[in-house]
Amino acid sequence: MEFKLTSNSFTSNGLIPVKYTCDGENISPELHWQNAPANTKSFVLISDDPDAPMGTWVHWVLFNIPATISKIEENIPPAKNVLGGATQGINDFGKYGYGGPCPPSGTHRYFFKLYALDTELNFTKDVRKRDIVEAMKGHILLQTELMGRYKRQR
Repeated sequence: MEFKLTSNSFTSNGLIPVKYTCDGENISPELHWQNAPANTKSFVLISDDPDAPMGTWVHWVLFNIPATISKIEENIPPAKNVLGGATQGINDFGKYGYGGPCPPSGTHRYFFKLYALDTELNFTKDVRKRDIVEAMKGHILLQTELMGRYKRQR
């Protein structure tokens, strides 16, 4: 049984609809997963764009997603605390929550990476992707990802 992340909002390697981008409503897509390890204590979701001109651009950081959750509905609010205990970090737009694709040129790839952890992460301050990546070391049971693409229609 493969640990798998999928979405009803877009298909793997498919185009991300405008609704989920800066050209549309800029809301987070629906995501769901299956076959997480039995000893999972929490999940981490990181979404980023490795094709950004200044280096990888972080669009979403969500951690301490309870192990009992296997679906994130679309349009998660841009608040620090969501989903019954999960916490959103600061993205590269300088905000909590999701910031949709908004590439300056060309088609970019957007990776939604889900990590099953054997622990919950403990922070007393606002965090960014780099803090999460460091804290996850040695605690990742399994990981999976979903990639979508987007090119602005200008």
